[in-house]
Amino acid sequence: MIGAATLLADTDWNSHMGNWGAGWWILMAAMMVVFWGLVILAVVWIARSIGPAHHHHGGSALELLDRRLASGEISPDEYRERRSVLERDQSPPGSG
Repeated sequence: MIGAATLLADTDWNSHMGNWGAGWWILMAAMMVVFWGLVILAVVWIARSIGPAHHHHGGSALELLDRRLASGEISPDEYRERRSVLERDQSPPGSG
């Protein structure tokens, strides 16, 4: 019994992590940041996959302009102005 008590008294309990000192704390803090970053990333990914889609389903710039006019986002004057710019930009080089 006395031998076991002596053995326990001589044990260096401060080196139970291999004498890394502050290295373990730095490693644990970094792993906690990585863990919570992954949790947040997973929540955002799940929310985006479940939520309504806000992306446009392709189409040309003119089709997008047509949709914006139809939904009332732009006025007919603005529509004509932007359409003329788009048509001018899409014309082949040297034609105007």
